[in-house]
Amino acid sequence: MQFPCQSFIALSKIILSAINNNNILRLNKMRLTLDQTNDSLMTGPGDLYAKEISGAGNAFAYAIYEHSTLPLRVFEAARISTAMINGCKICMNWQSKRDVHQMGIVGGVTTNGEAPDDSFYSNLLNDSLEGLSSRELIAAQFAKAMGTEPQKLAKDEKFWTEVKEVFSDAEITDLTYCIAGWMGMGRVAHVLGLDSNCSI
Repeated sequence: MQFPCQSFIALSKIILSAINNNNILRLNKMRLTLDQTNDSLMTGPGDLYAKEISGAGNAFAYAIYEHSTLPLRVFEAARISTAMINGCKICMNWQSKRDVHQMGIVGGVTTNGEAPDDSFYSNLLNDSLEGLSSRELIAAQFAKAMGTEPQKLAKDEKFWTEVKEVFSDAEITDLTYCIAGWMGMGRVAHVLGLDSNCSI
């Protein structure tokens, strides 16, 4: 089973395969030293350290793309907003419809409606909410609030009224868990420098 680019293993394997020099690799901005003794087997941090923890994180990240029932454009509005907060280059360059096959997923969230076009991503990456539907707008705002001011979000009754007007309880739960996964794995990638040589 392959895991998403946001995960330890897939991120490090993509990066290492692009810049393999010798058996011991140390990337400029990467915070870990990875020992690669077999040219055909790219070793990632999760293969070496904290295997059980990184494996659980990878499974969570994978489940988001395989099982979310959110419309794809809503999903992507929240995901890109989270990626910008995290600063994860891979996450910002990722487009689920285009890239999810790299995870070994056929279908998943990519079958949930219309795919965003390049202007959708460009606008969000330039901090513009132009062209978003009300649900996409609320999803992006929810992701930003959850990523930067979760305590304020939890108490903001006016915003929660707006959220409840456009999302069901099931959708709110789905959205919240998706954002949590992106926040966690995207920050892992960025903080450890795994995204410093993004090839997506």
